[in-house]
Amino acid sequence: MSRPWMLHVELLLVLWLGMVHAQNEMVFTLGTFQNVSIPVNGSVEVNLPRIPAEVAFVILQFHTQHLNATISYTRVPAYGTSVTTSDSGLLFPLLPSQLSLSCFLLAPNDESVAGIGVILPYSLADPVPGACNQEFPLEIDPNIYLLYNLYETTIRFAPANIGYARGTSPPACDVETDLSSRWRLEYDVYQFFLPESDLSERMMIKGMETVARGMNMMENGRKLMTLSSQDKTLLSFNSIPGQGVIYSIIVRDPVLNSSSSYVPVHTYACSFTAAVDGCTTLGRPSTKVFFTIAGLAGLLVCFLGHRFFKCELFCLGFGFGAFFFFVLITRTTTTGTTTLDYDLRLALTALMGVVWGVALVMSWWRFGSVMACVIVAGLVLGFLVSSLVFFTPLGDVSVFHNDVVFWVTFSCITLVVPLFFIRWPREGNILTCGVVGAYMVVLAVNSYTYTSLSYITLDVLKRFLNDDFSRAFISVPLQNIDFILISVWAILAVSGVVLQLYRERSRPFFPPSPYVLWCQERERRKTNVLDPSHHTPSLPARLLARIRQLTRHPEPAGERTPLLL
Repeated sequence: MSRPWMLHVELLLVLWLGMVHAQNEMVFTLGTFQNVSIPVNGSVEVNLPRIPAEVAFVILQFHTQHLNATISYTRVPAYGTSVTTSDSGLLFPLLPSQLSLSCFLLAPNDESVAGIGVILPYSLADPVPGACNQEFPLEIDPNIYLLYNLYETTIRFAPANIGYARGTSPPACDVETDLSSRWRLEYDVYQFFLPESDLSERMMIKGMETVARGMNMMENGRKLMTLSSQDKTLLSFNSIPGQGVIYSIIVRDPVLNSSSSYVPVHTYACSFTAAVDGCTTLGRPSTKVFFTIAGLAGLLVCFLGHRFFKCELFCLGFGFGAFFFFVLITRTTTTGTTTLDYDLRLALTALMGVVWGVALVMSWWRFGSVMACVIVAGLVLGFLVSSLVFFTPLGDVSVFHNDVVFWVTFSCITLVVPLFFIRWPREGNILTCGVVGAYMVVLAVNSYTYTSLSYITLDVLKRFLNDDFSRAFISVPLQNIDFILISVWAILAVSGVVLQLYRERSRPFFPPSPYVLWCQERERRKTNVLDPSHHTPSLPARLLARIRQLTRHPEPAGERTPLLL
């Protein structure tokens, strides 16, 4: 009786193992996206049957939002046969009679991984991405390797080779440099922005499905540049924490008029697992408090800055001093051996901003030089105008990647603006109040929700702080929230300028210095004997009289001698 039971148990075990094995296999179809879920410490075998004879090679892409996945030619991954990242791919050169292939997807960590995969076919005329690889582990590596920090995002890739037929040897990579070799290939770098403030996996998958194919990226993405085969395969871009960006490289063969795509790679320039400054926790409370106060002050300056001249001077001095002190303290304390906490740096920056603001107000109070204060206002507006100029595509022109050229041009634009203030000081000062004050409101909004307009000045700050940022391309997306805030900025600026020009039309150009008024009043009292204040003792005399009164011995009260009869 035990023998049939054992056979029955063995049969059930075999069936169960077969079901598990079947569940861990997936059959792909060329060009069709499929959702893949890799179990914890498990693997999924990918099979592709019925490969057409005209296909020379295929590329398997697998994308997850932020978890790493391993894609391998073999069931047991090894160096040179696998790659582990969130955007991974393998290229399969096909043999003459090959009709199918298989590979494996694995979860390298103790958690399940879900993503999308697609296998794209290419013909013998299409360039082979990464076929001239001499840097990365895979022999043919179609992947783009991405690294990011707070300032810049860098991508690297291996050079491609010209296409070749099944079963033939690939052309040599570095033997010849004429048009019959891979040196004729060109590389188009594309960028595709995901919707702002949308960190969902669904939107990332939708974006990848949109641009995974080369033709779709050409239609929907933004072409940043074209590289020749002689250029370096290392590129830098501006990091935008919290903003999803997909980068792709399309290699073209201008002789055969064909192209193929590397495996696209995406980034949010932030970590999904970090407890502080992660993708879901961007924006420290200290930053929100700082910029909220700055936004309220900017609103006051926008509409009443010229009327309350001392408040305007304090705000401009605060911003001017805080910006440059933050640059100084960050460059001197953020080193390999010394790192000052961000909140402490922000507090010291605010303190020094207050010192600069008070110093500017006191200089005007004491010396009464309106023109000097107006020049400071012109420099602040010039700085914003210059930053705005380089925020446009002009900032990505290759000549401005040279630090000397950039800073000379930036300084010239900044210094030109105050020249107009010499001829029209009141109008220039009111214009500064409207434009700069409204932009401070935009920065306050940015501390609560993402907007690309903050990068107008943030890109300049990054260039101050990071010597390598000059090589980065600084393109940022302009989406719905940005167009709304551009409208708000323009409306606030125009309203503030018009209102202040109307209110100040019959007033003196600038309020007089309190110290100058005090000096004039003192001289008037000295010369006008009919003025009652002329007979008022001076302040030192009044203080001395008061001290004598307090220290004088009191007179005795009442009569102490007998009355004379």
